[in-house]
Amino acid sequence: MGSPLARYLVRRVGLAVAVLWAAFTVSFVVLFLLPGDPVETMAGGGLTGEPLPPEELAALRARYGLDQPLLVQYGIRLWAALRGDLGTSIQNGQDVTAAIADALPSTLALAAAALLLAVVAGSATALVATYTRARWLRQLLLALPSLGVSLPVFWVGLLLVQVFSFGLGLFPAVGARGPSALVLPAVTLAIPLGAQVAQVLATCLDRALADPYVVTARAKGVGRVAIHLRHALQNAAIPALTVVGLIVGQLLAGTVVVETVFTRPGLGRLTVSAVGVQDIPLVQGIVVFAAAVYVGVNLLVDLVYPALDPRIAVGAQS
Repeated sequence: MGSPLARYLVRRVGLAVAVLWAAFTVSFVVLFLLPGDPVETMAGGGLTGEPLPPEELAALRARYGLDQPLLVQYGIRLWAALRGDLGTSIQNGQDVTAAIADALPSTLALAAAALLLAVVAGSATALVATYTRARWLRQLLLALPSLGVSLPVFWVGLLLVQVFSFGLGLFPAVGARGPSALVLPAVTLAIPLGAQVAQVLATCLDRALADPYVVTARAKGVGRVAIHLRHALQNAAIPALTVVGLIVGQLLAGTVVVETVFTRPGLGRLTVSAVGVQDIPLVQGIVVFAAAVYVGVNLLVDLVYPALDPRIAVGAQS
């Protein structure tokens, strides 16, 4: 079938589709096999309002298809998901796709700002640490990623609020009004992610700088900056690029904590609210959406690999 690059691309797209189907199936099995009835939860006071009589409970189960056998529900929901229909929220009757779309802009702004901060700060830390000849500076910079990874996200958020909001009054502690309200949540989310980028990139840079081709470049008189940025960084960037693809999934998971700590609207708080009232269609819709974003970003990373190193496409077929 075609060139090695074409076979590589087809294989990656096939794997992405398989992962997405697996995420839908696992989320369906886990959510629908959990003990409890979401309709009874709603009727029993999970939401504001009076408990519903049995006939209305039966009508609600029929409305949301919860009275069907499990395999029938799975088939109906899978077919609907393939057509872009993620169902209707049991909590408020809103279309799940519309609920996600309403919450997405705030989360997207937070995730984009945190990802940008993480990549820039993590890459800069790794580059300076592997470039400097000052031993103390190198050791200090290489110690920062381990510290950043080990700090709990909620603790970092509370510490930043205490210092920069209540102490110095520089940024708002809660809410989502204006760019200033984005600073502390984005920094909170970026610290552990940037630390991972810095760890991987610094290790790969050290390894690349010890390779024979770098020794040859030095012998030919190539400058330190050119060796660092033009030769070593290109080869060291591939593992770091893989990490960037992986941390996108962590970004969405981290927004649940960060949006709760900073009282920001978004997918994270929507997830907490949906889980609290056992709103199965909404929870599954968010899980499938997060899986789609994660798969899409990692597929994009896979497609970029051959551009950085054509040997990857050939090697994947061997």
